[in-house]
Amino acid sequence: MVTFVDRVTLHLRAGKGGNGCVSVRREKFKPLAGPDGGNGGNGGDVVLVADPQVTTLLSYHHSPHRSAGNGGFGMGDNRSGAAGEHLDLSVPVGTVVKTEDGDVLADLVTPGMRFVVAPGGQGGLGNAALASPKRKAPGFALLGTPGWEGDVQLELKTVADVALVGFPSAGKSSLIAAVSAARPKIADYPFTTLHPNLGVVQAGDVRFTVADVPGLIEGASEGRGLGLEFLRHVERCTALVHVLDCATLEPGRDPLSDLDVILRELENYPVPEGQVPLLERPQLIALNKVDVPEAKDLADLVRPDLEARGYRVFEISTVSHEGLRQLSFALGDIISQHRTAQAVDVPPERVVIRPKGAEREFEIRVEGGTYGNIYRILGAKPVRWVQQTDFQNEEAVGFLADRLEKLGVEDELFRVGAQAGSTVVIGPGDGIVFDWHPSLSSAAELMTAPRGTDPRLDLNPRRTTSQRRERYHDRMDAKAEARAELERERVAGATWDDEDDE
Repeated sequence: MVTFVDRVTLHLRAGKGGNGCVSVRREKFKPLAGPDGGNGGNGGDVVLVADPQVTTLLSYHHSPHRSAGNGGFGMGDNRSGAAGEHLDLSVPVGTVVKTEDGDVLADLVTPGMRFVVAPGGQGGLGNAALASPKRKAPGFALLGTPGWEGDVQLELKTVADVALVGFPSAGKSSLIAAVSAARPKIADYPFTTLHPNLGVVQAGDVRFTVADVPGLIEGASEGRGLGLEFLRHVERCTALVHVLDCATLEPGRDPLSDLDVILRELENYPVPEGQVPLLERPQLIALNKVDVPEAKDLADLVRPDLEARGYRVFEISTVSHEGLRQLSFALGDIISQHRTAQAVDVPPERVVIRPKGAEREFEIRVEGGTYGNIYRILGAKPVRWVQQTDFQNEEAVGFLADRLEKLGVEDELFRVGAQAGSTVVIGPGDGIVFDWHPSLSSAAELMTAPRGTDPRLDLNPRRTTSQRRERYHDRMDAKAEARAELERERVAGATWDDEDDE
């Protein structure tokens, strides 16, 4: 049964924004007292929260699909829709958030740190908010935009001050159980530890955490054994303790050869950019199981060679607790010095001020097509405006044309060579496809038309009353003319018969 998960893929869906409302206030003696449609509510966000009480991603392994609440619709009488409920997901401290392609979005290394991984959609404006001195009674409202939807990867990297590294069954789990209150699984077979275990050690006035991670074998940096499942859990550690087994019965193994294998694998493992390589961090040697007479003799034999390499060596026993106090205080000194250096070297946070409008709000790409060039408009604003437009309402379509023209889209289309009738696509992928007509750029608020219509768009084939009356009269006149023609033919035929009789 799975009890520890440190890598999972989440399928997230943020809340959709609510649609705005189209409404006109009606009072006694005031049948049209002005627009009063309310705005739609914003959709809920999906937020990741670093929680020290959470130690595994197991819950998301079983339930990877998560979604936030949708925003409510706007209503008449200037009533706005309710905002969607945010969804907070607690993750362990040290969780790295990545895209599907492996790009890092956030590194949650501080308890309480929050990251909005899926922002909710924006609520649409009602016609009351769209009213202006020139457009006093809009017959349309904006739709709510969809929230972010997609997959993200969560990867847990243990946050600890000290990492215990060594071959399987070297005594790492026994060591962390002896120096802390942690109770990992301990057995006399390799790869007993299948997931990291954390323990808190108190050495005088210094308190630090120790990570007992799965055993390391030759080729781990290339994925052998637990491989990368082990190595990425030591990326954040300040110091390393090489736990060497002095009582191993496996042929061809001894503390020096074990250390060489471990160092080679640590050297081959690439750490993220900006972090200190593993072999450049403080390292101590713990010669374990010296309570066994043969192991004690072997430890005394290899200790001079290890000290000649520049390592501090401690002979320990997790059974008799020999040397554990000295090892704990040595690690406490290293951690204390590192924390002091970090407090001094932390640079002040830089405040970056970006002028409004410094970044381009859209771009137009010219793409070749079977029937000519396709002009694709990309940008946050044009895509959002298209999502907010009700294409069943021609006044809303005209409002979209005005917004695009004021943004400078039409001038840019002229510059890149677009002509009347060119195919224009707004947004990536399929997007919204239409034939571009420059005549749509004139301001709709300067034209007089019924609410919900735009005289620039001939989308309504229904005839007006005057047009139907005019066509009726034309049809009646045509029928009368046809009757008169028949009557003239009848009279002419009767006259001809009379002349024949004479």
